Parts: sequence; structure tokens; C-alpha cells
Amino acid sequence: MQLKHSPAALSAVFDEENLVSAAGLVPMMRLADAVGLRELADRHLTVPTDTGANAGLKVVSLVAGMVAGADSIDDMNLLRHGGMGTLFDAVYAPSTLGSFLRSFTFGHVRQLDAVASRVLTGLTVRVPLLPAPANGGFVFVDIDDTVIEVHSARKQGAGIGYSRVRGLNAAIVTASSGGSTPVILAQRLRQGKVNSPRGADRLLGDALRTLRRAAAGSPVLVRADSAYYGYPAVSRAVKAGAAVSVTVKRNPAVVAAIARIAETSWVKIEYPNAIYDPDSGTWISDAEVAEVAFTAFTSHPVKDRIPGRLIVRRVKAHQDRPGTPALFDTWRYHAFFTTVPAHRHDTITADRVHRAHAIIEHVHADLKNGPLAHLPSGRFAANSAWLILAVIAFNLARAAAVLAAGSGTALARATTSTIRRTLIQIPARIAHSARRVHLHLPARWPWQEPFARLLDLTHSPPPETRS
Repeated sequence: MQLKHSPAALSAVFDEENLVSAAGLVPMMRLADAVGLRELADRHLTVPTDTGANAGLKVVSLVAGMVAGADSIDDMNLLRHGGMGTLFDAVYAPSTLGSFLRSFTFGHVRQLDAVASRVLTGLTVRVPLLPAPANGGFVFVDIDDTVIEVHSARKQGAGIGYSRVRGLNAAIVTASSGGSTPVILAQRLRQGKVNSPRGADRLLGDALRTLRRAAAGSPVLVRADSAYYGYPAVSRAVKAGAAVSVTVKRNPAVVAAIARIAETSWVKIEYPNAIYDPDSGTWISDAEVAEVAFTAFTSHPVKDRIPGRLIVRRVKAHQDRPGTPALFDTWRYHAFFTTVPAHRHDTITADRVHRAHAIIEHVHADLKNGPLAHLPSGRFAANSAWLILAVIAFNLARAAAVLAAGSGTALARATTSTIRRTLIQIPARIAHSARRVHLHLPARWPWQEPFARLLDLTHSPPPETRS
């Protein structure tokens, strides 16, 4: 690409009152209205009236800014340009939105949690975000945490935790089914030095209650890494009627169970792609799996013990050098505990399904590439509210992508940054004719068809509500 004009023949003037840079906010905010985001915030939030007046409108403004690409309070200024006042009412200044967030307490954060849960439920009524699993499959619930780096020790709750990075800890629970891209069921901001499993049982409880409303009747499988292998989190999932698949740490009971596996029980598997092994510094392209009956938490009373299966994957702890084969094989073992019966998932299937837990890392990266690039306040409650608003924006963008994709899959599985680039950040000129507002969008926009589909669907009558 090359410029067609010389510098002397080109000038720029910021004087067009009928231009907007994010016309995609029109269907996005229509979708937010359809699920009652403003009404839910007004109903549940009791923020003091000096800063919390019109709480619903302020919540919608913050979510709209995040959808359009804001990752700080100052970035909310992107809602205040050109013809945005023609399309939207109550576009607040960043200072007003910042004061609103700083007035939050822990109780208000929990109220906003309730809003986020109900918004997701409303989205699943209108959009197939969690399609029913085929052939009696599972809805997969994944829990994990990530550290959001901060650069000031004065932020409340900031600390250096297991990642050796100063930050705050965000715990996230996602749900996915039928190959769908995950949506976020629940979230919690915690101190930076907190241990991963702290409060995980309560967070899982909130997530599974939301899931029952959003995907009623579907069997659920909760997946987690070894940090969450503990009685509080696992028992909470099991008591809620979910199956579990959780990586276990090596302890005497696990070592003894692995020793009981007969050598003839190991089945060789081959990964679709080689995996880099940081312990040996080599690439592993094959492994073996086996299983053995296992009862978790035998130190608890008999009624609290959880029977299941221990699925073990082993990989060679060395690679033979050409011409110098090893005298004998040595192995490293990776095990996880699952309550899924063998007739639902055989050993190889259980291993493959468990490894897919890594999908939650994509959600962490997606959030950090958007609103969670920065935590805007020095106050912990304000940052907690910011996390919840980021989750609402994430789920809203995901729902819009599924609507826009139609029968296609590429956009439905795209990252939020791709959704933002293709469906949200579309420049438009506003025109008025016959008491109607017309958006003149760029000719030959590559994603014209998905945007038109999204606009049509969000402006159509809502479907009948589930009984």
C-alpha cells in the first residue's frame, strides 16, 4: 500500500459532527437492552445516590466503553465524540464513571455479581451460547485464576503471589459445550498473594447456580488443575450434581495407586501436535495412559469420601540420542481424578477431555488483551467492579458474535479483539431522512454480511421466554 497524495496535498480537520467510530455499539447496546442490563443494575445496585444516581445508565456506559475497546477510565472518552450524542443518551464523562466505581463497597460488588449472572442467563435465552451437548455430552465448567500485574504497591490488595509478579488475583469460571467458545459464569477479584483454591468452593457454587439457569438439564463436568484438588471445591461440585476432572498432586496415596497399574494396562497415545516439555527441554509427541480405581479424600469420614478413577498419563523422562539408546526407560507421571464413569469416557477420551481444560487460558488472555490490561483504581472494590463489568462486556461480545456468525463458525469462535475490529469499530456517518436515522457505513466492508445480520437480529422482536 502506498499513499496517493503528497504531504502538501493532504490536511486533517476534526470538525465532522455526524461521524462515529464505533457504529457496532448500536446493535450491541440493543442486545444489552434486550437482556435488561440497565434495569437489572437499577434494581440490584444500592450505590449511594451522590455518586450512584442512574446506576443502570452508568453501568451500561462502562460496559459500552469496554466493548468498544476501553481499558482504562480515561478511555471512556471514546464514547464522547462526533455523532455519539445522536445515537445514545446519557454518555457520561470519565470522571463521573470513575467516581461511581470508587463508591463501591464489597456489598455493591456482590450486587453487581448478581447483575452479571442474570445478564448471562438472559443472553442464553436469546442466543445459543451453550448449545445442548450432542449424544448426552457434558457442559464443561473450567475454573482457574490469573494474576493481573499492577505497578503500584499502593493499590489495595496488591501483592506478590505464586507467579512472583506484583498484582491482584482474578479467579474465573467458564462454561462451554458442543465446541462453543467459553462464556464466563462467575468471577472474583482477590488479593495478589492469595492461594489459588481460597474461596474456590463458593465461586464454583455461584457458577453452577448460574449454569442451572442458563443450561438447565445438561450434565456438567467441572475441570481444574491441581491447585483445586481439595475437599471444599471438589465436594461442592459433586454435591451440586456435577462430575469432576481435577489434576492431582503426587502424594503417597497417588503414588501407591500408580504402582498398582499393571504394565500391560498402559495404552500408547499420540498427540495431534508435539508438546514442549519444560522439565526435559524436549518436544514430546507420544505418551501412554492407564487408569486405576481411586477414592479421594480418604482422610475424611467415610461419608465424605469420593470414589472415582485415577487417569494417569506417563511420558518418557529422556529422549534417546542417535546411536546411544538408554539402558532402560524412565517415566514421569501426570495424574488426574475424575468421577466420570468409564461407560461415558474411556481412558483415552477422559485424558483428551481433561487436557482441554487449557481453553480457560485463552479467556484469561482475551480479558488481559482488553479491559483487564489495566486495573483503573487504587481501591479494591472499584477494581472488583471493573472485573465484573469486563465479564459482562466479554459475554455480550460473545453473544453478538454468535448472532452475527449465523451458520458459520469462524466469527463465533473469534477473540474479542477480532469481534471488536469486525463488528464494533466500524466508522459510520449519521444522516437523517423522513424522521429516521440512517448509518452510512464503509462500502465494501469485508464483514458487511455478519454486521447486517447482527443489526437485523437485535432489532427484531424477542423470542418467547423459556417456561
